[in-house]
Amino acid sequence: MYYEQSKIEYKMKRILVIGGANGIGLSIAKSMAGRKDCEIVYVVDKVELADEYKEDKIKSFVFDLASDDYSFFDRFTDIDSLMITAGFGKLALFRDVDEQHIINSFNVNTVATIRIIKHFYDRLQSSEDFWCGVMVSIAGFMSSPFFAVYGATKAALKIFIESLNVELEKLGSKNRILNVSPGSIKGTSFNNGKTDLEQTRQLAEDIIRHLENKDDLFIPQYEEVFKGVLESYHNDFRLYGLQSFDYKVASGRVKSEVIDSAVKDGKQLHGL
Repeated sequence: MYYEQSKIEYKMKRILVIGGANGIGLSIAKSMAGRKDCEIVYVVDKVELADEYKEDKIKSFVFDLASDDYSFFDRFTDIDSLMITAGFGKLALFRDVDEQHIINSFNVNTVATIRIIKHFYDRLQSSEDFWCGVMVSIAGFMSSPFFAVYGATKAALKIFIESLNVELEKLGSKNRILNVSPGSIKGTSFNNGKTDLEQTRQLAEDIIRHLENKDDLFIPQYEEVFKGVLESYHNDFRLYGLQSFDYKVASGRVKSEVIDSAVKDGKQLHGL
């Protein structure tokens, strides 16, 4: 059992986790399944849940979020909570990103999330409790060179969630959508990493806690890291962007040869 929790009465009992076959989604699914009061965890991903992670409370479904037909989600009539963690990104200069990647990024990261929330929106705006959260990203709060497309998909989600939460409050619902916006997360398959549940366990528990509190925003490591980062960005977003670019190159996340090639190509285009 991933987590053993028996003396606390929890609120969420039937959860649907989109993108739950790996990374933080899987960690949330396993943590929920470890709760004594949890009845069922539905995991939906583009691949089947690996056998090593399967257990009685977890039911795995395969679905491609790029699909046109979302009637697939009609079957989940008994859930009281929804967590959307599916998404992907590519660290690259925009000049090196093809149009299909742009289309796929917005379809999976943004449009799919909006469509899923629309599918369950009657429950969100009802008088009944419904817990809902979305993995956004700190990249949606500021300029993110080398992550221009990814950041744009997440910025769209940020504004979407904030806007819906205002509508929910004004229309009398106590339910909210939780925006979870971390920086880089260790222990996930994002950006060619590997799933490590030990590394993501605490974050998963923190996310679940904020979900059950019906918070509308959770930025992990906010006080330690991102409060200062966001202040720097808002003080001078141009300078911050330039520093972010340089940091990614200096840290080795982006190879200097990529920059040299881009600069060379730019000079050739301008006849220099």
